Amino acid sequence: MGSTGTAKGVPGSGAVRETAQTGERCLKKVFENLETGGVHGKYRIIKSAAKQYPVTELCSILGVSRSGYYRYVNRQNQDRDQETKERIKAIYDQRKGTYGYRRIEDELEHQYGEKVNHKKVLRLMQELGLKAVIRRKRNYRSPYQTAENDGRIADNLLKRDFTADKPNQKWVTDVTQYRVGDERLYLSAIKDLCSNEIIAYHMSKRNDNELVLETFKSAFETQKDATGKIAGLIVHSDQGFQYTSHAYHNMLPTVGAQISMSRRGNCLDNAAMESFFSHLKAEALYPYHIRCLEEAQRRIEEFIHFYNHERRQRKLNKLTPVEYRRQLAA
Repeated sequence: MGSTGTAKGVPGSGAVRETAQTGERCLKKVFENLETGGVHGKYRIIKSAAKQYPVTELCSILGVSRSGYYRYVNRQNQDRDQETKERIKAIYDQRKGTYGYRRIEDELEHQYGEKVNHKKVLRLMQELGLKAVIRRKRNYRSPYQTAENDGRIADNLLKRDFTADKPNQKWVTDVTQYRVGDERLYLSAIKDLCSNEIIAYHMSKRNDNELVLETFKSAFETQKDATGKIAGLIVHSDQGFQYTSHAYHNMLPTVGAQISMSRRGNCLDNAAMESFFSHLKAEALYPYHIRCLEEAQRRIEEFIHFYNHERRQRKLNKLTPVEYRRQLAA
């Protein structure tokens, strides 16, 4: 048998209306005692209370329209994005367009303390029409001859394991060239695989054994211990003529270093060093119209300093190579 009454303890529609009206009166009483500061002040109050109360009810109590409130919220979001856009543009210009959205995400946090999701950074960059300079893929060509018949070849001890637990455990090295007109500048560099720091480099207009030997003299001078040794060090290179020379093979064992070499013509065996040269050229050389070797040398020196001291790397916990090395030593 049906019934039109209400169950005991359950409020009917009249009681619900009374409860709602009581809640509305309480809200009105609270908001009447607040300093609203005009229409925008009311919008701010609504925004702060919107998680607890319906926006429609809040707008009605404070006497503003829902459409006006939502226009205010949208403007607030746009203003907030505008500041982020300006920061993104500043970082992009600072790095001459060479940073993509992930590096800009890291720099927003480092320079401004602003944590922004990488997807949002990408969207804002697209709205600004900003695209990172794409590193040009080039066919690998060694700037020097491969080993002569009397050259000395070493086994590949590294085997593409480009990780190291501590400094001076694994070094990679190589030579690259940059041409200006009919002239060439040759760069020899050494990278420590623990921190990815460029620990030594040397430049010359001549591509000879001295180019590489001078690089290692500098590295040994700064990295050897009190006994003049670097215990447990593996130095990896390709089979360029400098690295198969008797002078090179006689020099490295004097500090206790083991020599490792890539397989012939296999640049991936030394990918960690190739990657550095690729970044160097894409960020410091290719974007500019370089007129002389002196300018190229200056830009290379500036980039290596920037790479070691300012360029953050995610695999180093968003630290620079120097910061990472110092953290390990602390």
